[in-house]
Amino acid sequence: MKTRYSYGGDEHIYVEIDDEMSLDAFFICLSLSNLVREANIPGVTEILPANASFEVRFDPDVIAPEAMMEKIKEFEHQAKAQEKRLDTRIIEIPVYFQDPWTHETLMRFRERHQDPSGTDLEYAARINGYDTVEAFIEAYHSQPWFVSMVGFVAGLPFLYQLVDRDKQIEVPKYLRPRTDTPRHTVGIGGCFGCIYSVRGAGGYQMFGITPMTIFDPDQKVSYLKDFMVFFKPGDIVKWKPIDREEFDRITKAIEDGTYKPRIAEVAFDLDAFNNDMTGFNAKLMEALNDA
Repeated sequence: MKTRYSYGGDEHIYVEIDDEMSLDAFFICLSLSNLVREANIPGVTEILPANASFEVRFDPDVIAPEAMMEKIKEFEHQAKAQEKRLDTRIIEIPVYFQDPWTHETLMRFRERHQDPSGTDLEYAARINGYDTVEAFIEAYHSQPWFVSMVGFVAGLPFLYQLVDRDKQIEVPKYLRPRTDTPRHTVGIGGCFGCIYSVRGAGGYQMFGITPMTIFDPDQKVSYLKDFMVFFKPGDIVKWKPIDREEFDRITKAIEDGTYKPRIAEVAFDLDAFNNDMTGFNAKLMEALNDA
């Protein structure tokens, strides 16, 4: 990997660790952006991390762009040498696959889709080599996903599947964006999964919906009292398929303030994961099942 730096006008520097997402690039990006943040460089006003890149906003009246660039570069070697390990959590997210709400929406926008005659799930299953939608859903939820970025829309997580690169599910976005997507839609675009934190336009393929609120600016949801955004980079997600009855039950529990997401504290070690992905994921699942 060769880190690239570029200016964005007089107030921004863009740092790209790699031109595609990987867990190695994520950890270098996390380390480097944290080192810049912890340095408390005079003039820095904001640091915006992404999947394999980040942006630094600064006041050019306090620190010149060239000096800001050099300050960031000072930490590059240290960031690449740091241990790729993260204390984090694994979270069970219930998903009602093939739900009526995303189905109604995807049918309204078929003319913008690669396969107007089918559904998003049928298309995704076919291009990923699965014989049935059910087999595709099994592949989608059977292994955990890593939250590599939160943002673009407030509270929206980007998720990267924790499997060998050649086994990752990939589905292109809609040919033309939709003007509507139900809140809490679960889907995928490219190699990234996501949960739509709010209702709005979008282009990711729609597979289902979760009853869990993941963004609450009013902080009325019981598990969002401390912070309005549920996810943070480094979180690990395990999808749990549910039916309509359980969807309604969880929805009511969230409204009543009695719902508690299933969460376990875990450590993610990239070297250990790369050495034995199946065994490492099994240990993650053991931790979640014991929670």
